[in-house]
Order: sequence, then structure tokens, then C-alpha cells
Amino acid sequence: MTHRWAIKILPVLATVLRRRKRPVGKSWRMDETYIKVAGQWKYLYRAVDRDGDTIDFLLRAKRDCAAARKFLERSIARHGEPDKITIDKSGANTAAIGSYNAEHEAAIELRQSKYLNNIVEQDHRAIKRIVRPMLGFKTFRCASILIAGIETMHMIRKGQLDCPEGQASSVASQFHSLVV
Repeated sequence: MTHRWAIKILPVLATVLRRRKRPVGKSWRMDETYIKVAGQWKYLYRAVDRDGDTIDFLLRAKRDCAAARKFLERSIARHGEPDKITIDKSGANTAAIGSYNAEHEAAIELRQSKYLNNIVEQDHRAIKRIVRPMLGFKTFRCASILIAGIETMHMIRKGQLDCPEGQASSVASQFHSLVV
């Protein structure tokens, strides 16, 4: 009830940003983090490239191969196939990338290292800093919409919006160019 305007406007902003986002690199870091929804822990899958730019994110109820595979396929459909993906020792992500490579005859190099994955772990911090004071979300639908809005603002703050040269240097002007 209190976020009625956000529930209507944030999906529109996320869609517009997705169309105007700069291209991402071919070396990805993929990980998941926990978000509390209706008193239960849910999983926010996130991927960033080598430069720290957000590739994609997806909130899922379970942490299994199917959830990781759904996230991977959605990210590849939006941004193309990466050359390599770095993950931690997660079995679900390993199985998802392995099954994707086998099914699509792809050659995505898989690297498992918790130290190389620090970029995405540090990027989680910005999202968690905003979500933690909220004390969780009431519904899964509202959580996914509000997280999309938080991620959208985080991408704008990181300068991922593709703007003409010399325009939209500040966060406020980038947001204004996105809205107009």
C-alpha cells in the first residue's frame, strides 16, 4: 500500500534503462545473495562484468540448478554469450553453466575462485545497504519490483546509462534523461 507508486513506475524505469544500458564485457562474475521476503530467505542472483558493471539480476525462491539456469539463460539472451564466467564454489551455478554448455554446444570457460569473485561480492554490499534497513519485504512480487528499482538506481550511479558524449554527467541528469 505504501509503495503503490513505486510498484507502478519502477518496472517502466527498469525497462527503459535496459534498452539504454551500455554494452557489458565478456568476462562475467556471477553470484547469489540472500534477501528476506515474508520472513523467509530468497535468493537474489546477480552478475557483473570485469569492470563492475551490472549485467543482470533475478530474485528466485530457491537456490538450485533450475534457478541458476534460468538466470544464466536470461542474462545471455539480453547480453550475448560471455567468454568466461567466474563463480564461487556453488554447485548450482556449476551445474547450470555445465548444462548450458552441453545443450548449446557453447564454450563458456568456467572459473571457480572466491578471490576473483570479489567484484560481485562487493557489489552486493550496495544493494544490501539499502535492503537491510527495510527489514525484508512482505511479498515476493513487491520484492522483485523494488529490487529492480534499487538495481536501476545502482546502475545509474555506476554510470551504465548510455548517454551522448558530454551529456548527463551527474546522477540527477542521467535519471532525468531516463525519465524524459
